[in-house]
Amino acid sequence: MSEALIAARGLSISAGGTVILDDVSLAVHAREIVTLIGPNGSGKTTLLKALLGLQRAQGRITRRPGLKIGYVPQVFARDPSLPLTASGFLVLFAGLPEAEAALKRVEVAHTARRQLNALSGGELARVLLARAIAARPDLLVLDEPLAGVDVTGEAALYHLIAEIRDEMGCGVLLVSHDLHVVMAQANRVVCLNRHVCCEGDAASVVKDPAFRALFGARAAAELALYAHHHDHAHKPSGETVHGDG
Repeated sequence: MSEALIAARGLSISAGGTVILDDVSLAVHAREIVTLIGPNGSGKTTLLKALLGLQRAQGRITRRPGLKIGYVPQVFARDPSLPLTASGFLVLFAGLPEAEAALKRVEVAHTARRQLNALSGGELARVLLARAIAARPDLLVLDEPLAGVDVTGEAALYHLIAEIRDEMGCGVLLVSHDLHVVMAQANRVVCLNRHVCCEGDAASVVKDPAFRALFGARAAAELALYAHHHDHAHKPSGETVHGDG
């Protein structure tokens, strides 16, 4: 496999005597989507912040020289007293042509002259994604990018992220609570609960006892069923699908 875009080795973080991360290792390569899952308080956002250099940690983090990162944070607070359009917001981070192209690519060009405060949750999620891709990053880091998105928009937004990965050739590291999307889009799943409990493709992770201990056997069964239907829905026409016997 090619050199990792970003890699962590033995990351540990403690605060006030509480262990937040314990000996965590992780790597993300170009053109792969790595999804980080785990219960609340498992250290997912802290890990992202450490990788971005926003959180001090023990251990080692290496980045490919010249690595450009696009980041969507878990929380984005809109100031109702601040008049700022979507395009004006993006121009803070990129040139106007790049900002307009990014809004068009994420299918919200119509928001360019609208105030951020007037956008729906789904529109804001796409504007934040536009900000992250405007400079054509090598790596997208997305912390709960579906915040504020309704159920009908979830699959569409994750499909868009996968398309952007294909077009730009970037790597994607995302945190998600939507386990069904993990099955549909992730090349690799990392299950975190202060340490890496299990890691691999989605089909193997849901069979792992550590996953079942965290999310329950029911979640594993539902995900397996979802994957089965998803695979059938995406088989090329004319291909025979064989059952398990």
